[in-house]
Amino acid sequence: MKRKVLSVLLSAALAATLMTGCGQATSEPAAEAAPAEEAAPAEEAAPAEEAAADELIVVGYAQVGAESDWRTANTESFKTEFVEANGYKLIFDDAQQKQENQIKAIRSFIQQEVDYIVLAPVVETGWDTVLQEAKEAGIPVILSDRMVDVADDSLYECWVGGNFVKEGEDAAGWLSEYLTAQGRADEEINIVTLQGTIGASAQVGRTEGFASKMADTWTMLDMQTGEFTQSKGQEVMESFLKQYDDIDVVVAENDNMAFGAIDAIKAAGKTCGPEGDIIIISFDAVKAAFESMIAGDMNVSVECNPLHGPRVSEIIQTLESGGTVDKVMYVDEGVFPAETAADTIGSRAY
Repeated sequence: MKRKVLSVLLSAALAATLMTGCGQATSEPAAEAAPAEEAAPAEEAAPAEEAAADELIVVGYAQVGAESDWRTANTESFKTEFVEANGYKLIFDDAQQKQENQIKAIRSFIQQEVDYIVLAPVVETGWDTVLQEAKEAGIPVILSDRMVDVADDSLYECWVGGNFVKEGEDAAGWLSEYLTAQGRADEEINIVTLQGTIGASAQVGRTEGFASKMADTWTMLDMQTGEFTQSKGQEVMESFLKQYDDIDVVVAENDNMAFGAIDAIKAAGKTCGPEGDIIIISFDAVKAAFESMIAGDMNVSVECNPLHGPRVSEIIQTLESGGTVDKVMYVDEGVFPAETAADTIGSRAY
């Protein structure tokens, strides 16, 4: 990689300078030698400092934005892992939920000749051209959290994240067991879904996974995007409550939309959670979700582990040593119902 070539060249140049200095010392009278304190001015240390800086692995991270508590934890995971003390320099870009901003960021990373690009894509499609540019520049791309839909999967090195389809299946499986325990297995159940950003991997997978495990007695009344934000989740839930009189279950495809839905339900004079009228199922399992479950507002949150920084670092170190990595690398995740929230919240890192 470029930083290694530069480091070798700089080291060679420094060695040549030192050898030349020794030759001059033997050809000049001792009286003519410069005083010791003047022999190595401070500015001459710059090449060594530059060589050390060039040893850092430069990583450009094109992040989706800061739309949720999960995303904030994900960003912090990278910022604390990819630091100089660990041998990295991180160039971070917040796309503010816009694909065009991420494409600009990737092209900027290419121009800056970074060593690796990490991308958490806003949506799955529309990446072929810019990822081809990264490939031609010889820069490996690692996908974090969300997948891309490209014609050539050699355009990215690997993907790290949660199994979104399984998360959706786990949510439906939990609901089936919960209703059975309540004696409601044969009851007609009306459901609404607050979807994430349409086209995002998490939205696609969770919607698909939940739908694949729907019981015959369940009816999906409506699905609309809440864009993974609390404010939009509240807005969509307010609309649902006006349209449908009998909502039994809300599936919110992330915790922040669930918080917005809970606010809308309470404002409408209804109740939710384990002791309420409406069952709340969420995803991500951030600490605030555990607080919501302890408060009695949410029934369950299916985990989506955001701490990708250390795992991506492991991948980079493997590639640096000439090794290979699997194309798809899932992180460990679980399902956390309200009855366990008080016992597990203390162990949550996000």
